Parts: sequence; structure tokens; C-alpha cells
Amino acid sequence: MPITLGIDVGTTTITALALDARSGDILACATAPNDAEMTWDTDKARGRSEWDAFRMAQIACRVLKTVGSQLGPRKSEVAGIGMTGQQHGVVLVDARRQPVTPFINWQDRRGHDPVPNAGETYLDRAVRLAGPEAVTRAGCALSAGFLGTTLFWLKEQGYLLPETTACFVTDYLGTVLTGQRPVTDPTMGASSGLFGLVERGWLTDVIAALGLPPSLFPEVRESGDRFGELCPEAARATGLPDGLPVFVGLGDNQASFLGSVAYRDDTVLVNVGTGGQVARYTVYPHVTAKRIQHEGHEGHEEKEEHEAVSRDLRVQSSLETRPFPRGGYLLVHAGLCGGRSYAILQRFFQDVGRQVLRQEHTERLYEAMNALALSAPRGADGLRCEPFFAGSRAEPGRRAVFTGVSAENFTPAHMVRALLEGMASAFRDGYEQIRAVTGSACTRLVGAGNGLRENPALAQVMSAEFGLPLAFPAHREEAAYGAALVAACGAGLWPDLVTAGRVIRYEHQKRIGR
Repeated sequence: MPITLGIDVGTTTITALALDARSGDILACATAPNDAEMTWDTDKARGRSEWDAFRMAQIACRVLKTVGSQLGPRKSEVAGIGMTGQQHGVVLVDARRQPVTPFINWQDRRGHDPVPNAGETYLDRAVRLAGPEAVTRAGCALSAGFLGTTLFWLKEQGYLLPETTACFVTDYLGTVLTGQRPVTDPTMGASSGLFGLVERGWLTDVIAALGLPPSLFPEVRESGDRFGELCPEAARATGLPDGLPVFVGLGDNQASFLGSVAYRDDTVLVNVGTGGQVARYTVYPHVTAKRIQHEGHEGHEEKEEHEAVSRDLRVQSSLETRPFPRGGYLLVHAGLCGGRSYAILQRFFQDVGRQVLRQEHTERLYEAMNALALSAPRGADGLRCEPFFAGSRAEPGRRAVFTGVSAENFTPAHMVRALLEGMASAFRDGYEQIRAVTGSACTRLVGAGNGLRENPALAQVMSAEFGLPLAFPAHREEAAYGAALVAACGAGLWPDLVTAGRVIRYEHQKRIGR
């Protein structure tokens, strides 16, 4: 049976797997920590997040080599490599395809730096220069950590070098593996804030408005198209055959959807990690933000109306339209509260034990919290929680709130239950926004991410909130699995992604028929 490899360059770990393209079985898998962060502590305090891109590529080659070793003689059956990775961030490479900047990832907040003597941030200025139509055309608003925002900051600081190319981390890995010039795809490009949904190409007029050179941006091909072949140097580093096809990668959000959802037309995916997302496939590029006509010479009332609509636009921008591999789109509500919120409550209980009871007790604390949550009644006897401790993408200044506190429900069990129900409610609200745009409901609910898989209490609350049974894929490496499916289509092993996705199996279920 033919085999394809999928690799996922994540923020925390880098994972590779070998997929039996016909059966859907994972034949080998390897994961290594992503230890490439190079941010100084003083820079972390300023909101910087910088990584060694070459080190990340080295780790990726190492896990690919481990997977190849696990395959043994079946390594000769590998038909190609698919790639995915974290979106939004950027590294600049020169004409020799060497990094000339760190990889500045999605967590970076330099876009919020104030422009000297201007009364606005670099992000504010970029959004203003891009114009109000850019959000609708791109499907998302520019944000700190996005490639477009970071490039604008670098340009304003005088750090853009001539004859360089801006890469997403997946693009850079493809360059290292093949020795070819960087290539990106629409799913990655759209995470920049400078990419057209309908055009499936760079928004050249917006790029010009930001004063960025068009030559900075890589060629766009569809994920699953041929990127190149494994070059001799990469073949030695990975232990894989020289000349093995390497296929254009895709964003990890879309890859996770592909690797989790067998029936994309009627499934909603809830992904809970440190943060969270809810997503649904759609054929059409639904407009999720108002178009604003701005003539530049408004009076006081018109200016107030424009500012009000702009605020409304920022709120709506939490619902994004993202290109789907090889056609179609994902409607995504991103930046939702995930495992980070639960960890904050865990830390609170830990501090109570340490500071009030003078006891150190951290073992199995999450298990105790889950048991407490399930012991409390649904609705937490009126206690409500909005668990946005760090804000949301649309409202970064928003903070968590507990309401309805009474003498009866002011207990640890009620607090945990209310927080989990608040998390589930936020996901359901995101889904309802998607449902309002598409005009139809989903009949299947699929979960992904360790923040949901490892928390049976949250899984139970989430299922109840959506009113649907919650299914998990039988495998845990959803993004790498999706990348391997894309490679299988690129290699001609499946005619399309819909057919390829039928190999996905769910826990306690038999394989879905083709």
C-alpha cells in the first residue's frame, strides 16, 4: 500500500507521521519539542516572540528521519511529503534561501507598539492605510502577529532588506527540503491579512498602500501541488530517498479540519488547545463583515458613524473566512477561550492550597477539578462565567467575569462547572455566528485538541451545549494527518480531498465507508 508522510511544525511540538493512504492507519509517528525559541526575557516582557527558523527545520528533518526509521523496509513505499504548520508568523530569507531575520510568530505583539508622536499603534496605522474594504476582501482583519502587520512594523523600522522573501514557517521548511524558492498556498497566505479570498492571491493594492514591495511576497500555488523534490542535503538529514516529491503545504487550522472531519458538508469542528476555534466548511466565500464607504471628508456626525461602524467591524472580524485547500472555504471563529482559561482556575486553586492552607498539592489537580465540575448541577445553580481572562481577538481588552454569585453557589465545584459551561457557551456562540451566515445547521460535532480530549468534563459539557454527540478522531495528530492526506492527493493516490477524508475513523467506530 502507498504511504505518505505528514509533518506539522507547531509552536510547542513538531510532529511527523506515516499514513497508509488506503486504510488510513498511522504506521509510524514521532514528535519532538520545538525548542527553537530565541526570545530574550527582556524582549518577552515587551511582547516579542522570536524563533530560530533553521533550528525548527532541523527538528523537522530529525522527526522525519525517525519516522522513516520506524518504517524500516517500507520506507521505499513513501510517495511524498505533505507539510503544515503554524499560521500568521513570518521569517525573511535571502536569495540564497537563508534566514535573515528570526521567525516572528503569531504570538508576537510588536504591532501594538505605539508609533512615536502619532497617537496610534503600528497596527492602527496599518489598518488605516489598508482601508476599510481590506477586511472583507481578506476575510480577516489585520492583527498583531500577522505576517502583514509584522512586515509593516519591519518596514517602518527600516529592517526590510532588499531581495528578500517573506515566508511562513511551512514555506521555509519546503525551501529547506527542496532547495527551491519559497512557495506558499492560499490557506497560509490568507493568514497574513493581505491575501484575497476570491482572487486566491495577494492583494497588491493593499500591499502597495502599506508601502511594502511586491517582490517580498512568495509565489502562490495550491496545497498539494508539487513544491519540488527532496534535495540531496535534505535527503541525508531525513534519511529519505533523494528526489522524493514534496508538496506545497497548508495552514494548520485547515490541516486539522482535513485530518478530523470525514464529512465536511454537515460537520462543525471544535478545536480546544491553549486557545480555541470552531470551524465549518462552506462552498461560498460568505461576507462576514460590513463594507464601509469612506470618502475622507466626513462631517462630525459622519465621522462618529464611521467610528461606530469600525468598532462593529472589529467585533465581527472574530468570524473569519479562510480558504480551504483546493477550493471552498472555512468559516472560523478563532481566539476562543481554551485550555489557558482552565489552567488559570487550576492555578488559583493551587495558590489557595499553598498560600491559605500552607499545603503543596499539585498532583491530579485537574482530575479533581473535573470530578467537582461533574458533581455540580447543569447551570451551576445560577453561577455564570465569561472566561475571557486574556481577552479575545475581537476584544483584546475584555476580561473574565463571574456573575450570579450567591452563598449557595460560591463553591469550588460551582466555579469549575461555570467556567467549563462558559467555555462551551463561547464555542456555541461562535458556531451560531457561523450558522447565521450559512443559513443551515450541522448534524455532526467533532472535537480535536488536547484541551478537549484530555478533559472529559469539558467534552460532556460541550456536547450538551451543542445538543450533539461529540466524536473524536481515533488519531491525535490531526494536523499532520491532514497534511498526509493532502500529499496523498498530490501523489494521485486519491482523486480529491473529499474521497481521501473517508479513511478517517472515530473512537469506538469502524472506518467510514468510501
